[in-house]
Amino acid sequence: MDHIVRILDIKPVTHDVKCFRIEKPAGYHFTPGQATDLAINKPGMEKETRPFTFTALISEPYLELTIKRYPERHGVTDRIHQLETGEELIISDSWGAIEYKGPGYFIAGGAGITPFISILRSLHQDHKTAGNKLFFSNKTAADIIYADELVNILGSNALFTLTREPKSGYENSRIDEKFITGRVSDFTSHFYVCGPDAMVAEIVDTLKKLGASADALVFEK
Repeated sequence: MDHIVRILDIKPVTHDVKCFRIEKPAGYHFTPGQATDLAINKPGMEKETRPFTFTALISEPYLELTIKRYPERHGVTDRIHQLETGEELIISDSWGAIEYKGPGYFIAGGAGITPFISILRSLHQDHKTAGNKLFFSNKTAADIIYADELVNILGSNALFTLTREPKSGYENSRIDEKFITGRVSDFTSHFYVCGPDAMVAEIVDTLKKLGASADALVFEK
């Protein structure tokens, strides 16, 4: 089922990411980690849907989407970033396989952090963040989405690694087998993985090789 909703507020998050707070339809529900198919409610754009993850707490009276712009694609994200408060979007009912199943390791690349935001905010609200760690890969420090909030939630268990910018206070490597074996002590834990398709596939294969159970791997298939 589709829902037409107005944009209530827009705030910058990074140089190419914005947070959009939108109307929450009556009775609308999502599980932290889930997404919606979104389109712009303008002539010619209504069928141009793209998936985006909800990032607000489920208790909030609004829905929230944290969206990265890809201007080089000249597509939907570019158009969304040009929208203003009061304009309309079309969203589907919620969907998605990413949900919290217990303490473990969150592994994200770039905008792949978004399914984990609502999960981590919910855990923080319920004082249940213990036992969770985050490995978050970005090209540069300026690309890190909600960096301060993630540190506030997880403290020293939020680890940021940069692939294109050596910088003090950050790791400087890809999240590969060497990275994982040096930082993961328990492969019976849950592993939550989200990012570019190639990154997810590589990390999932690596985790299985290192002994992680397929049932403990949570990612969008």
